[in-house]
Amino acid sequence: MDVRIPQLGEGATSGTVVGILVEVGDKVTKDQTVIELENEKAVAPIPAGADGVVESVLISVGDTVNVGQPIIKLAGSGGSAKPAAAAPQPTPQAAPQPVAAPQPVAVAPQASVVQTYQSPSGFPPPASPSVRKMARELGIDLSRVQGTENGGRITLADVRNYIAALQAGAFQAPQQVAQPSVSNVPQPKPLPDFTKWGKVEAKPASTLRKKIGEQMSLSWGIVPHVSQFDEADITSILGLRKEFAAAYDKEGARLTVTVFVLKALVDALKEFPVFNSTYDIENGQILYKQYYNIGIAVDTEAGLIVPVIKDVDKKSLLELSLELQSIAEKTRSRKIAIEDLQGGTFTVSNQGSIGGGHFTPIVNHPEVAILGLGRGASRLVLNGKQVESRSMLPISLSYDHRVIDGGSAARFARVLAENLEGYDKSSVALTKAKSAAKKAPAKKKVSKARKG
Repeated sequence: MDVRIPQLGEGATSGTVVGILVEVGDKVTKDQTVIELENEKAVAPIPAGADGVVESVLISVGDTVNVGQPIIKLAGSGGSAKPAAAAPQPTPQAAPQPVAAPQPVAVAPQASVVQTYQSPSGFPPPASPSVRKMARELGIDLSRVQGTENGGRITLADVRNYIAALQAGAFQAPQQVAQPSVSNVPQPKPLPDFTKWGKVEAKPASTLRKKIGEQMSLSWGIVPHVSQFDEADITSILGLRKEFAAAYDKEGARLTVTVFVLKALVDALKEFPVFNSTYDIENGQILYKQYYNIGIAVDTEAGLIVPVIKDVDKKSLLELSLELQSIAEKTRSRKIAIEDLQGGTFTVSNQGSIGGGHFTPIVNHPEVAILGLGRGASRLVLNGKQVESRSMLPISLSYDHRVIDGGSAARFARVLAENLEGYDKSSVALTKAKSAAKKAPAKKKVSKARKG
């Protein structure tokens, strides 16, 4: 029988082989892991579907394999096992066929025919789903259709006019229309020969590193970034952490600054819902999410991975401490499931354990904002007429300027800082942790930032 690649999760169709755990002649049992497969930023164990002896290994480390592809042949399984039991061959689905760009047509020069849409953000020209469907069915390249609504949005009437122009031109004297450049995206120049100046060692980029590069390039190319800097006084948080650390340790949890940030962040997101949204540029909508799934950037030996803690608003500090510790360990050991990397609404990147102050994190598209935390440091702060030593936490907020204005970002950062400064014992004590999970941490009086 064949061991095949099973379904890998929503939207995942392939992966890269990073480990083969069996050799020809090895005996394997049902559900025994035979290879390790890297998909997105997770490494998944692929099991055997039956007992048997490895007859042949059909793949090598580094190969890209697809769902349903045979990877190992087993002998001696008696033919009783159903090949599709461990890794069902997915039912073939009709893949969307790429629409070929129309070939040059012998027509008279007309604006509606020769224009080419060029998007600075890389998105296709704006049009409704019904217009896109009709264009696909007719084989029409919408980038060549002149949109007449606001922002160049293409309507059904625009498509009809475009077709009419093509038909009219087909009966006129042949005149080849010069085709403009299809893309204005600058292409990287060939690299110089670095060996002219010294020794060079070339190492292939890992699948994870390539994925990170793709995502960061996408986010940077689409999102107009702006960063807002602020700081929060976490002196009281450090005192509470010291006071309650032992009690949390007994529960197997670490009470970290990140846990306090998660709860304070959700309260700020509820007050400023646009920071928990996605900009749907194709349909001209802002999608406000009614759930709070926070991604936590984890520094691993392989690269940056962002697992997601779901429903942060419904969990206590203790529950968040336990889950944050567990998900970080799974991520560093590359045992995180693909589902745990999906569904985020906002991301936090904490570099405090490494060092440094303010920095400019890149928004994790399709989210619209990301919070960067630096290393807390003691500073002398004027409090009334007294100068006190306080622990100040650097806050860096990068956001999508298409949907968030500077004023909103400044208010959001200030409210987040106030939330962090407003924790008290009742919101941290374990006896009230679960009941406090659905409440906002105690805060100081409403500031001018909120009123603005």
